[in-house]
Amino acid sequence: MYKSKGIQAYRKDSLKSDLASADPHRVIQLLMQGALEKLALGKGCIERGDFAGKADSLTRAVQIINGLRDALDRDANPELVDNLESLYDYMVVQITEASVSKDTKVIDHVMALILQIKGAWDKISPADKQMAYANQNEARVGAV
Repeated sequence: MYKSKGIQAYRKDSLKSDLASADPHRVIQLLMQGALEKLALGKGCIERGDFAGKADSLTRAVQIINGLRDALDRDANPELVDNLESLYDYMVVQITEASVSKDTKVIDHVMALILQIKGAWDKISPADKQMAYANQNEARVGAV
């Protein structure tokens, strides 16, 4: 029990440190990873019959997915944002359904969707990230 709490405290501090120095791209990567971890934990809780743990883990996964949805930049690519927003809404509905039905296959499906998005996100090159940040800064300066 003590080791587990120590590891959790270390991971929490490590995550805080990573977030404090992260660029927006890295923050989204960390959020996606966090959602995947909470979904996996929720799935394990269902399999073990730990329904309080299931509720906590899946609620946190939904909160993270809602955070991803709220972080979407509508100005960047409205059509893509609409598609991602719909997909995130779908995921939330599926997670809620999985929580009620205790169906781990639904959780696997949501995890696969997040992995697809994360895989595409992870392939964004440093040059493309820098170009996006530069364009974003230009848009802010032009708006002032």
